[in-house]
Amino acid sequence: MANHLQLGFQDASSPIMEELVEFHDHALMVALAICSLVLYILTLMLTEKLSTNTVDAQEIELIWTILPAVVLILLALPSLQILYMMDEINEPDLTLKAIGHQWYWTYEYTDFKDLTFDSYMTPSTELPLGHFRLLEVDHRVIIPIESPIRIIVTASDVLHSWAVPSLGVKTDAIPGRLNQTSIITTRPGIYYGQCSEICGANHSYMPIVVESTLLPHFESWSSLLSS
Repeated sequence: MANHLQLGFQDASSPIMEELVEFHDHALMVALAICSLVLYILTLMLTEKLSTNTVDAQEIELIWTILPAVVLILLALPSLQILYMMDEINEPDLTLKAIGHQWYWTYEYTDFKDLTFDSYMTPSTELPLGHFRLLEVDHRVIIPIESPIRIIVTASDVLHSWAVPSLGVKTDAIPGRLNQTSIITTRPGIYYGQCSEICGANHSYMPIVVESTLLPHFESWSSLLSS
């Protein structure tokens, strides 16, 4: 959950989000080095009288050709690695189907019989004390921790997007199409997200709440709800 005046990312709660935060810091350090070098050269050009011969400056031409290529490699290799990790779906312990509607979500636990429910935003007038306005729902998504979860995302009417920032997941919900992603939570907690596609007048009122819990608690909840 984001805090007031927060400048960075939310605390990572999945391995993918940890990798994304690490890559973000890596890219910022590369950008800082480039900006520092450019600022130094600009300052040097304004304050010093340089004597250069651009006709015979093969060395500097070689440097400003090779150096950008090295920088691109330093950015491309970690990025491609994370893209591969995000796209790879391991053997899941649980499959969850999220269906976007105007303006609520429907969840189906396909590994259980008759375990389906709609998730609506809790109105401000009915919000319990201490819960977050415009982020709380009447039925949360419950998943076990440290278990690979496959999430199949689709929509029934218009474009939606199932996004939970602290888990590093954002998947478009497209009518007539099934998009697939996966998550693994590393610790128990409650993670908030929202539809990240402008889907109509009540776009801001279809939040996502994922509650990660221990496996015995998940089994008790699923047996109670499916009975």
